[in-house]
Amino acid sequence: MDTETFLDEVLSRVKIFLDSSQSDVRIRSEQTHDSLLRTSDLKLPMEGRGLESALDDIESVLSHSVRTTAPGFMNPLWGGLSIASLAGELVTAATNTAMYTYEIAPIATLIESSILKRMAELADFGTSQGTLTTGGSNGNMLGLLCARQSKVPLSSQSGFDGTKMVAFVSEESHYSFNIASNVVGIGQSNLIKIRCNEQGQMRADSLEDEIERALENGQIPFAVLATSGTTVRGSFDPLREVAEIAHRYDLWMHVDAAWGGSCLFSTQYRSLMDGIELADSFCWDAHKMMGIPLICSAFIVKDAEILRAVCSNGNTAHYLYLETGEDVDLGLYSLQCGRRNDALKLWLAWREIGDAGWAKMLDSFMKLADYLERSVNENESLEMMSNRMWTNVCFRYVGSSPEENLNHINTELRKRLIHDGRFMVSRSTIDGNIVLRSVIANRSISEASLDSFLQCVVSIGKDIERGLPPNQ
Repeated sequence: MDTETFLDEVLSRVKIFLDSSQSDVRIRSEQTHDSLLRTSDLKLPMEGRGLESALDDIESVLSHSVRTTAPGFMNPLWGGLSIASLAGELVTAATNTAMYTYEIAPIATLIESSILKRMAELADFGTSQGTLTTGGSNGNMLGLLCARQSKVPLSSQSGFDGTKMVAFVSEESHYSFNIASNVVGIGQSNLIKIRCNEQGQMRADSLEDEIERALENGQIPFAVLATSGTTVRGSFDPLREVAEIAHRYDLWMHVDAAWGGSCLFSTQYRSLMDGIELADSFCWDAHKMMGIPLICSAFIVKDAEILRAVCSNGNTAHYLYLETGEDVDLGLYSLQCGRRNDALKLWLAWREIGDAGWAKMLDSFMKLADYLERSVNENESLEMMSNRMWTNVCFRYVGSSPEENLNHINTELRKRLIHDGRFMVSRSTIDGNIVLRSVIANRSISEASLDSFLQCVVSIGKDIERGLPPNQ
């Protein structure tokens, strides 16, 4: 089989997969891990099987893949698809370059720099520097590394004793901060969790109390880590209040805006990140709300020299970095050496719809989340479990059951919902209560699909209730 025919066949199969995901099909296969392992031919052969065999393998992969563009897919903080960015992925793979120097990636370097500059402008960051990373977790780690570098400038060269260094983070922050605290050398016990209010936002008064307590204990505060769009509730910390405290104590302020950063496009919702311009660094995942294929994540910092010091290679990579690329090579601001061109897919999508297109998409997601919240509140069998700021809609089935049964019912409900196959949402916990967390970040979602979703939830919930013993 020649290359042209093969590629045509691959694209045909992908198109069928995407088209069929919009019909009434299962989002994921029912097969268990053990069953799929037994029935799948995954062996790597001694002798190659040719391109026709590869087409069969592609067909198998597609048939057992989760349909993340389906209208019922509301499980993680991402979903849907941008066709322009899908084309960007193909071109990225075909050009197969790395992003460490302008010499090896000339146009890609300019594209990534352009994107980072525009993201910084949206946050009113002024002159800044950044890099595309492997995700928000990596961005949060870079934020903590920059904070350490700012506090202890020689730490990247000579190391440091992190046993007294402490950073402060919301109790509802992403778990990646726990990992980052380990990587930067302070340990998880020195990552101090700050209490949140009823909306899941970091409390500024609690932050100041914890900073003062750390100082009294002889510890060295060096960073405040705020969140714009928490994982479960979608809450936004009060950045202006947090920044005032961080600056007063001379602490680095990093904002995890991996999930919520897209609000900066919207004139209506931009206020959720009021004060972002006062931060020292932030991360923003375009593969989440913006629907760009994984991975596409930015880390942006005001002080370029801090990031460069964190990523310094000590001039040992003389085979890559030459004096001619001193001012343009992006590898000087990245922890990675081999790094793919993740900028192209975002650039193509951005050129396709522009700032106005992103704003329109975001506003439509928020309207759908409003609709879902309103529908939950209007249904006597359902109950909202948190005030909503973003497109996270956290609710549970209550039916006519007593409180002590609800965690069991909603745990079982989510299992059956996945088994049903038409909808996929996550199971989370808020104040000890099991909730269904639906996330609107998928262009295929509609009011009609949300109506069907709630009908399915209520139907399953009632069926579970009927099956409970009389004393329950």
